[in-house]
Amino acid sequence: MRFSSGLVVGKFCPLHRGHELVIRRALAECERVFVLSWSKPEHRGCEPERRSRWLERLFPQTTRLVLTEQRLAELDPPPEFATLPENDADPPVQRRFCGFICERAWQVRVQAVFGSEHYLETFAHELTRCFRRSVPAHPGVTAVVVDPERGNVPISGTLLRSDVHAHRRFLSPEVYADFVQRIALLGGESTGKSSLAATLAREYATLHVPEFGRELWEQRAGQLVFEDMVQIAKEQIAREQAAAAGASRWLFCDTSPLTTLFYSLDLFGRAAPELEQLAARSYDLVALCAPDFEFVQDGTRRDPAFRDRQDRWYREELLLRGVPFVMLGGTPEDRVATLVRVLRDRE
Repeated sequence: MRFSSGLVVGKFCPLHRGHELVIRRALAECERVFVLSWSKPEHRGCEPERRSRWLERLFPQTTRLVLTEQRLAELDPPPEFATLPENDADPPVQRRFCGFICERAWQVRVQAVFGSEHYLETFAHELTRCFRRSVPAHPGVTAVVVDPERGNVPISGTLLRSDVHAHRRFLSPEVYADFVQRIALLGGESTGKSSLAATLAREYATLHVPEFGRELWEQRAGQLVFEDMVQIAKEQIAREQAAAAGASRWLFCDTSPLTTLFYSLDLFGRAAPELEQLAARSYDLVALCAPDFEFVQDGTRRDPAFRDRQDRWYREELLLRGVPFVMLGGTPEDRVATLVRVLRDRE
């Protein structure tokens, strides 16, 4: 290793393959790599929680800090650094702030700073000045410029934010998954949810997530126990998350944990607290399929009266929770057409 420690700083809004190239170079040349991120103002879709998750998923071997005003206040900063610098703040202010974070948050004075910008030499010089104020013998910070002409990864955060889906090839699946909009299809038995999810996935050249609870029901010949309910909801969410990484713009979900909550209450008269929490999972869009066509008995379903009761429960529960939803009624073709119109307005 050339350096004992290295620093990478960025907004990472979003974290793209150019950023990844820089961080991997730092990992190759440093014993320890520190990654610092903040953005003021924040960019929609790239909130601190997401940036933290992206960095943790892709670079768990690094020491990471995604700053917010609250997190900064916990470091008890001096007046000079009492608030996060604005994105367009004077470069010397931002560089001194980075030096302060290194010393205060990590108790480290890095030997190298990595990035793709031509100004990296002046950044390294400012960090050297900061560190030598407290440790005069500090050897100085080396600037390691990676792909400054963007030849390997021709992308920028600004261009990506203009249309994440058009430029998704510059995002790792772990990052792109957070930009996929999840559409939850709810409804009673025999309301066409499964067929609708598969049809929409074909229509949009993306993926859908089948209903795990039904799969398990069939495997167990209808013999489920109370403890299965939480596991069904957790597995459904896990499958959603896995599918999102390979989806394109939309992911159609043939149920949600809210459905599992309904069956837990119906079958056992109660629900585990963890399931109650999972049932509050949010989706980008919820569509409720109306029970307005002929009931089809496939050997596992109850009866039309049960389907009507499910429909009433969904309507009441969604209203109670303040969850807006789109009603889908009529023929399967009508339902597809309605949702296509809704999604067109969201593109």
